[in-house]
Amino acid sequence: MARKVWLAVIFGGGLLFSFMALLVVGTYSAAAGLAGGGSGGAVRLAKGAVPDVYQPIVQKWGSLCPALNPALLAAQLYQESGWDPRAQSGAQAQGIAQFIPGTWATHGIDGNGDGKADVWDPQDAIPSAATYDCDLARYVKDVPGDNTDNMLAAYNAGAYAVIQHGGVPPYRETQNYVTTIRTLEKSFAAPVGTVRPSQQAAGAIYFAQTRIGTPYLWGGEGTAAQGGRFDCSGLTQAAYASVGITLPRVANDQWNAGAHPGRNEMLPGDLVFFAHNLDDPRSIHHVGLYVGGGYMIDAPHTGAVIRFDRIDTPDFIGATRVTQAGAAALPVAAA
Repeated sequence: MARKVWLAVIFGGGLLFSFMALLVVGTYSAAAGLAGGGSGGAVRLAKGAVPDVYQPIVQKWGSLCPALNPALLAAQLYQESGWDPRAQSGAQAQGIAQFIPGTWATHGIDGNGDGKADVWDPQDAIPSAATYDCDLARYVKDVPGDNTDNMLAAYNAGAYAVIQHGGVPPYRETQNYVTTIRTLEKSFAAPVGTVRPSQQAAGAIYFAQTRIGTPYLWGGEGTAAQGGRFDCSGLTQAAYASVGITLPRVANDQWNAGAHPGRNEMLPGDLVFFAHNLDDPRSIHHVGLYVGGGYMIDAPHTGAVIRFDRIDTPDFIGATRVTQAGAAALPVAAA
């Protein structure tokens, strides 16, 4: 059905759609035979998913116990602080892993061996988060259900609540936390199989192509007061809003809205990103909507119009396959 809709879209609008057909039909047709998932094995971080300064320590400590993996640990850190080592909440949660003082006092470790356990030092806080997760996994190892889900529930609600309820407690906050972290996990893991194609891709591309030729506006979200103009992330946000998916406003926050297909597995509708540092997603400065054939629709810069551009430039960091669940799992602070 998705392929039929796409073909109707690209062939229904004359010359522009014919050009798009040349770009996308071969790529998108391949999606009909794709299936998600892949083989098991050790989880590795997707390239560029974690800031390079933290990637080695997350990869190492994320493999501390069977209930944990590097992508899951990365998802927790991103959810807790957005990789900000100086983050502090109103509840006095501190650092990149957002430990409250009482929990840090009992679970903080000296991860880098400098003689002190410092909640503000990611080299201590990240190993402490991993060891705390694994401690919780051991506490709830005999509880029915998935040990990782129960570990995450214990992280949110406490191990006693998980044991008392025989699994993830019936608390909305805790259930949402487990779902959110397991969903975000996919955006940090290197795919081990084919990433399932997006069912909303055709509609998002249709929206973007109808804006081709519109002048760029820094901060533009397409409002009437702005003359229907967009900047790069405003365009991608609006394109996916047109198919019922809410993305954050800023390009580097949109990066975690789904899994990251490899360059040779990209499909029309994927978001494509460009960064100053290809090992640090926080340095993402531009986003476009992939249409196939090595091209994207994007709002490039002041003085330009929304147009087709090639994606294979030195600052191309990768792509994201947007999903409803992936977008919904992003931290509220990033929206």
